[in-house]
Amino acid sequence: MEADELLLLVAGGDQKAFEELYGLVSGPVFGLVRRVVRDPAQSEEVAQEVLLELWRSAAKFDPGRGSAMSWILTLAHRRAVDRVRSARAAGEREQREALRANQPAFDQVTEEVEAGLEREWVRRCLDRLTILQRQSVTLAYYEGYTYREVAEQLSLPLGTVKTRMRDGLTRMRECLGGVA
Repeated sequence: MEADELLLLVAGGDQKAFEELYGLVSGPVFGLVRRVVRDPAQSEEVAQEVLLELWRSAAKFDPGRGSAMSWILTLAHRRAVDRVRSARAAGEREQREALRANQPAFDQVTEEVEAGLEREWVRRCLDRLTILQRQSVTLAYYEGYTYREVAEQLSLPLGTVKTRMRDGLTRMRECLGGVA
């Protein structure tokens, strides 16, 4: 069975369909979350949260708006980004507290060096994209535009932008494979 069919059955409370859907999507969900969160233990936790959310909110899936896999991976991406933002906020709170106590934050220098290296690696990978792919990825991921807004900005059909994004992100994933 396809993910779309399974998700509709899960929305009706079918546990067998959820087991099958879980087997079908758990790998891609974990892979996406792992690329965003980077920490293996946190990635497992976020992936489990996504799959639990999938069971609870399957009825919210609208097949008229896209495929089940896209919807599921969107849930995963949002949850992963939320976790990264939460961790960043916690780190910033710790740094503020350390500044108040006149003590350097734990491993602050190491973290800054690692972040700088990661930014440089991402820049190098972005430079390997075609100009059109880099333009689309930059608008979406650095300037915060939706795919539809990117299409409007570039005066292109939405499908063209989605293709550029998919191809560009695939190339980025391959390039960043050495970092993740």
